Amino acid sequence: MTWSIVARDPDSGAFGVAIATRFFAVGALCPHAEGGVGALATQALINPTYGPRGLRLLREGVPAQAVVDILTASDAGREARQLHVQDAAGRIAARTGSACIPWCGHIIGAGFSVAGNMLAGAQVIDDTAGAYQAHAALPFPQRLIRALQAGEAAGGDKRGKQSAALVIYTHEEYPALDLRVDDHADPLTELARLEVVSRERFVHFARFFATRAHPAGVFDRAVIDDAIARATAGSAK
Repeated sequence: MTWSIVARDPDSGAFGVAIATRFFAVGALCPHAEGGVGALATQALINPTYGPRGLRLLREGVPAQAVVDILTASDAGREARQLHVQDAAGRIAARTGSACIPWCGHIIGAGFSVAGNMLAGAQVIDDTAGAYQAHAALPFPQRLIRALQAGEAAGGDKRGKQSAALVIYTHEEYPALDLRVDDHADPLTELARLEVVSRERFVHFARFFATRAHPAGVFDRAVIDDAIARATAGSAK
């Protein structure tokens, strides 16, 4: 019912997952990540427990392939599931169950994986992967969205469109960016619009959040407002 890309930004070390489908609220249960830990997407006839259980295993240092093996071994419905995982060391593993609805499959590349099921054809994940590789100069969130847009242009989910999501985690337990389009006629276009809106103020404000290294962050509103004003001055012209 879905196709997704799980990737790690080679410049920042951030983990990201972008996903789209003809299904309601895909961002609620399918994409999972944590800074310094890893990322995964669970899809097809989704098993929602894969997300929290997978992240717990990744936190313990379990390699990606072992995470896939452990999660699916205990699941009698594993042949109807699809799962791809990247761990903190950059190792990637994926599994497409034999009962996933065609077209279904996955690709593992350098620093990323793409997986999908119920797709128009193999070109969907091929073009998603190709676009991700071709747009390395783009900022990470835009690169992930551009990759999915290429997959959609190749046919995407063969049933149509409904929801999409993007999550980015840097080095913290909370997301640097978490965008969801739960029900929309053109969800990837809306996701791209939200990413642009995030750069108007949110991403600049987020620089001052509390972090592991600085537990209080910056809470002087004058300092924050001045920094946002300077950061956005060029785009306002």
